Parts: sequence; structure tokens; C-alpha cells
Amino acid sequence: MSIWNSAIGAMIGFSLGGPIGALIGGVIGSRFGAKRASTTFSANQQHQAAFFAALFACLAKLAKADGKVSKEEIEAVDRFIEERFKFDSEQRRFAIEIFNRAKDDKNTYEDYASQLSSLLGRNKNALVVFYELLFELAMSDGVLHDREKELLEKTVHIFNIDPDIFNNLRSQFSEATSNPYRVLGVAEDMELEEIKNIYRRKRKEFHPDTLVSKGLPEELIKKAREKFIEIQEAYEAIEKKKIQ
Repeated sequence: MSIWNSAIGAMIGFSLGGPIGALIGGVIGSRFGAKRASTTFSANQQHQAAFFAALFACLAKLAKADGKVSKEEIEAVDRFIEERFKFDSEQRRFAIEIFNRAKDDKNTYEDYASQLSSLLGRNKNALVVFYELLFELAMSDGVLHDREKELLEKTVHIFNIDPDIFNNLRSQFSEATSNPYRVLGVAEDMELEEIKNIYRRKRKEFHPDTLVSKGLPEELIKKAREKFIEIQEAYEAIEKKKIQ
């Protein structure tokens, strides 16, 4: 079941607080008014709702990083929603409303990213997957603008994730073919046994079952599966090259 089928319900009466909670509350208030429920929701449901609200809020701030959101950027976001998440019409409307509210609100990109980092701080792999989704959107028009670059570099510090991730992703997006060494974050002159240890650690960190057990959204798990396969294929390519 998609996050939005459960999260729309979870958002009703959702008292998360902070900029993410205020954003969710504003959308729910405009759509449901006084009919909001007061149901209590689990930490997993709250994290799922927070994840998507923060994602589309950060996407909005990235899109407006140069001072305005262009028609091309709106089209890129729309394609991103359609191709990456396969939302139905109701889910898409909800995501766009989150995006539009965040685009013009007083909170900053850093406000949303910092709160999400606090909520998912123990799930570094989830933050890495979130970061890669942001990077994917920033590069959707084929260009990484200066302000987007600044925000994405800052996000690495906010999330406290691998400082090499920005350069690795930038190289992956600019190269015609994926570089397996960059995918694993290893040097070409490293011994295979050392690379294998790093591969095993990353494989464990990004195994989809890890995220499933933590109740994170299906869309995030799908991205984790893609990364899991990418890590596996990268190691196989390196191993083949090293033992030739």
C-alpha cells in the first residue's frame, strides 16, 4: 500500500510540530477544516508522513533556489512525481499542494532538512536515500545550479552522512556510464578484500528489509532496492576486473 493511502489518514490530527508539522497541518486544515480526527498514530506512520512532507518541501525549496520556480522546473517536478512515485490523481494533488505551500512559506530548506534529520537520525541509510532523491530532482534538467549545489552540500552536513556522497553522485550523473568505484565510494587502487568489506557493509545498510522493518514508505524502499542492486552490480564489476 502506498504511503499516501495511509499517510493521508495519518496526517489528519497529526501533531508533529516544527515546520513539517505546520506544513502538514496547513494542508489538512485547508482540505478538511474542522473535520480532522484526533486519532493517535504510531511513530512509523508519523515518520512516513514526515518523510513525504519533508521531501516535497525540500524539492520546493530546491526548485526555488535561484529565487523563482520556472515553468521548466515545475514540469521537472511533475515528471519526477509521475515517474518516480506513480501517484494516482489524489496522491498527486496532495503532493503538489505540499510543494506549493512549502515553495512560498517562511521556513527555509535547512529548517525542513534539519527536522527530518532529527526524526530519522538513527536511520542513516534512509537519509542517504532521501538525499539521492533530492539530487535526482536537482539534476532532472541536466544542470546543477549554484544555489542547488550549495544546498545539497549543506544537506550532507545536516544529515551527517558520508561527505563524499555529493561528489560521487555528481560524477555518476555526469558520466555516460556508472563508475563502480564511485558507487561503492572506494579507490581503484584498494585491495579487493578491503573493497569486499566495504561492499558487505553497504549491502547490509541498504538491504530493503532493513527499511521495511523500520516501517518506512514503500517508495523509499523501492529506491533502496535500486541502490541495493546498484551496489551489488558495482562490486561484481570490480571483482571481475580485479581477478582478471
